Amino acid sequence: MVNPWRRLSVAEQSLPRLGFSLVAISSSNNLSQGREERGDESEEHFVEEKQLLLGESSQQSAIDPSLLRRMYVGHFLSRWGARMWEFSVALYMINIWPDSLLFTAIYGVVEAASTTLFGPVVGTWIEKIAYKQVLRMWLLIRSLSFLSAGGAVTALLVYFGPASHKSVPFVALLVITNISGAISVLSTLAGTILIERDWVVVISNGQLPEVLVRMNSIIRRIDLICKLFAPVLTGFIISFVSLVASAVILALWNVLSVWLEYWLWITVYNGFPALSENKQSRKIEVFSNDSLGARIVELSNTSREGTLEQERTNWKRKITERLSKLLSFDAWIVYFNQDVVLPGVALALLYFSVLSFGTLMTATLEWKGIPAYVIGIARGISAIIGIMATVVYPIVHSRISTLRTGLWSIWTQWCFLLACLASIWINSSITSAWMLMSGVAASRLGLWMFDLGVMQLMQDQVSEADRCIVGGVQSSLQSMLDLLTCIMGMVVSDPRDFGQLVILSFIIVSSAAILYTFHCYRVRKHLLHLDKILAKINWLVNSF
Repeated sequence: MVNPWRRLSVAEQSLPRLGFSLVAISSSNNLSQGREERGDESEEHFVEEKQLLLGESSQQSAIDPSLLRRMYVGHFLSRWGARMWEFSVALYMINIWPDSLLFTAIYGVVEAASTTLFGPVVGTWIEKIAYKQVLRMWLLIRSLSFLSAGGAVTALLVYFGPASHKSVPFVALLVITNISGAISVLSTLAGTILIERDWVVVISNGQLPEVLVRMNSIIRRIDLICKLFAPVLTGFIISFVSLVASAVILALWNVLSVWLEYWLWITVYNGFPALSENKQSRKIEVFSNDSLGARIVELSNTSREGTLEQERTNWKRKITERLSKLLSFDAWIVYFNQDVVLPGVALALLYFSVLSFGTLMTATLEWKGIPAYVIGIARGISAIIGIMATVVYPIVHSRISTLRTGLWSIWTQWCFLLACLASIWINSSITSAWMLMSGVAASRLGLWMFDLGVMQLMQDQVSEADRCIVGGVQSSLQSMLDLLTCIMGMVVSDPRDFGQLVILSFIIVSSAAILYTFHCYRVRKHLLHLDKILAKINWLVNSF
């Protein structure tokens, strides 16, 4: 069913300026409706028809490659520090309190809870504030939070031992580490939403669809390269130098690189006038368009004006209203009104899992006797497979469309995770650990292809004014389920019982695959081309 609050796309809004009539806009809207009714099989035909309608005059000039390179370098610098901390924090916590996953799980709970509560707020905040101000606050807060977290971890490792868990200074430093880490993740989230969900779409607007696919793949590839080399380098520093050295290097990296990052991002911003123009048009659109979010704001404001006197005396209503703003209920309503809500939920369910090189699995492998540098190398191999996924995705996407690429990807991930499920019945601890790492690493091929597919579905089908809001809610939902994973780690804190978490995680991944399969069937009205399959089987039989 077509969303009644659907906005015109950016290309359609630009038609009057290009001299097209309103009839052309109506025709473009009819094409969009026809695309949804026919399903994704006609997606390629739709793109061709719409390109013919808009004509070559709607194509913008070619994108300056030097600006794209600066954007990619800036993204690399920002992701490198985040990936260093993501890998190191589990090793810090397991060394602060050996033989327990409790501190590791507590940190995960704090980090995930902060993103769950404030993810929609971050997305809404990006929508309202100028890009330059977002850049400055993002980079400043991130660098200060990593500096604080690195300093607190260094003090814990140098001055406190396992017997100091109940001392006030120890608890204070642990609280500082958790809060600083949570703030750093929120600031990193702001940068992710700004660049991956917004800027790349604005920059690629007016170009061929393959441009956006390529930019998405490169940005994800950069992230996975950082996920490959940052843990490997950090693992060697921890194994052959010390944990303290890795914490100090982490803090220094984020302080020294922030200046170059800011110069790179501000150069990209100044090099693409569409970024500043897009921000201004979005502000107008939020208050003028008939979107669900705008209607909610309008109705809410009208209600407040009409009942101002009652609100002054009704403290319960005031508290409810403030909680609504704090928790961004409107943003959640906008998210669940999207046509791509089921793929988004399926992607989020994959975060409710210990079957990744996250803090819980990393700490468990350390407990099983796997050296830190080996874990780093295994994580690096996992990232290499993820990089392969960013290369394979555009090829597969060009042949079977976004929706079907996601379907094949998530079931590919599920198949590889069968090895992880089998590992819990292996008696040898080392063999079990290697099976677990191998299954997780191989499954990244399907995972990252699925991630790219869902992200592109959202970029294609979410309206421009709601893009950052939906991105913030999506990150919040993912963190909410990641929070549940950390709570599981607190409940099952004994590393010997990690197999129970593996079984539950496999069930959740299976549920995500089934949910996305249901979405595909709802859109396409079928899952497989049985006639083509039977024709190929007959051909094979007859050939013999």
